[in-house]
Amino acid sequence: MTRTRKPAGHVAFVGAGPGDPGLLTRRAYDTLLEADHIVYDRSVPDALLDTLRAETGELTEYSPAEGVPGDVAKVLLSEARSGRNAVHLVTGDPFGHDAVVKEVQAVARTNVRFAVVPGVPQAAGVATYAGVPLTGVRTAADVDDVTTLDFDGLAAAVRHGSVALAVDAGDLASVRDGLLAAGVDGTQPVAITGDGTGDTQYTTTSSVDSFVAAALGFSGRVVVTVGGGVQNLDKLGWWERRPLYGWRVLVPRTKEQAGVMSARLRAYGAIPCEVPTIAVEPPRTPAQMERAIKGLVDGRYAWVIFTSANAVRAVWEKFAEHGLDARHFGGVKIACIGESTAEAVRAFGIQPEMVPAGDQSSEGLLAEFAPYDEIFDPVGRVLLPRADIATETLAAGLTERGWEVDDVTAYRTVRAAPPPEEIRNAIKSGGFDAVLFTSSSTVRNLVGIAGKPHQRTVVSVIGPKTAETALEFGLRVDVQPEHASVPDLVEALAMYAVELRERLAAMPAKQRRGSKVQGPTALRFR
Repeated sequence: MTRTRKPAGHVAFVGAGPGDPGLLTRRAYDTLLEADHIVYDRSVPDALLDTLRAETGELTEYSPAEGVPGDVAKVLLSEARSGRNAVHLVTGDPFGHDAVVKEVQAVARTNVRFAVVPGVPQAAGVATYAGVPLTGVRTAADVDDVTTLDFDGLAAAVRHGSVALAVDAGDLASVRDGLLAAGVDGTQPVAITGDGTGDTQYTTTSSVDSFVAAALGFSGRVVVTVGGGVQNLDKLGWWERRPLYGWRVLVPRTKEQAGVMSARLRAYGAIPCEVPTIAVEPPRTPAQMERAIKGLVDGRYAWVIFTSANAVRAVWEKFAEHGLDARHFGGVKIACIGESTAEAVRAFGIQPEMVPAGDQSSEGLLAEFAPYDEIFDPVGRVLLPRADIATETLAAGLTERGWEVDDVTAYRTVRAAPPPEEIRNAIKSGGFDAVLFTSSSTVRNLVGIAGKPHQRTVVSVIGPKTAETALEFGLRVDVQPEHASVPDLVEALAMYAVELRERLAAMPAKQRRGSKVQGPTALRFR
């Protein structure tokens, strides 16, 4: 008789790093994707957990205060013996925590497969983000219990190099007392960093004998760096000196559309807030689109002109419904009004024949689009799949150039529901440092569902048509890129922030104090 065995699961201990999701290693990410159950420590940052919730299995919070370390090992072993893959996710590196080492030992005593995936240690990683090199004799430690610290050894390291300690903010006084008792000079420079590698990382400097008072208001895990490396902070600190660091930026787009923009904003240090202003729905009568798709396959069109990523998706969804793919575009040329639309086309494996090199608008496309020639163009018809509220500029211009145009409603745009009250209040009261508008409809709909952005908010628009609409609604346009694309729009806002910071630095100190603002909001002056 053959016995069937249930597939065995495995256990992994994964280091999450200091907090920035981008510091998660590739192996750690792959291990988390394979997990059926993730037990995470309370200190794992929300930004990382939000990313995992959308992509991984079950997540359960665990705090050491809830039981003894062996309890986690029991949960992990139970999951693995049930055929599930279990992970304990911890900040920094797994072996930087004594309790986790004991959990690994407990699992190792069984026959369950396990792995330990290292992470960037919290102390060393945050020191680097703060711009404090741990030069000379260096010590970097993630500390759970300050009573176990060898302060004499730390004092020796400070005399010949630098020390970085990740500790709870409530233990700062004990760290100070231990360093002073071990003979560390009270005037030695100290940097304290809170929310290390996070959106609101903040570093303040002081000395050994006074850093506890300087860190008043810090909470959770903080990183204390002591020694000569602290003197490099002003020159080497980079995370907090990114152009848009700390700026709250309103992105009036759906989460699907805002992905590229939000990622670029985060790279510059901004905190994007995505507020959908438009909902995309199918056309009321699908017959037009059905005929258009049939015409594409039958060779009815010489060109397809896409004016938005939504139009690209609408056509591709119709293709999928009929079992069609990119091969059925064979013989049809594709033009896109701008780079963001072109990227949506390329995502489906097709390279557009035309994208305006200059003005990425209807006028810019028309300026480069050749008139119909019955000798060189055996097919004289153009498909223009667009939104129901699209302007007639493009269709009229193509007709003037001798082309027959099938102007087809590919999708409808409707106003989205109003955002939560706190976001509406922030928009109207100046709670956002900047807003990025990518179309006239985003201007109209944001004002319609949430009200006008406060006059202190920097208004950035993607192109001239959007600028006109913003001005019609009484908004002041501060930023407009030379080329109408999302990357250029974000880049232009970052450059604008740098210019404002330089102007602020050139102001007399008395005048700066009179601006009544601090941090990133200090750049919102005219």
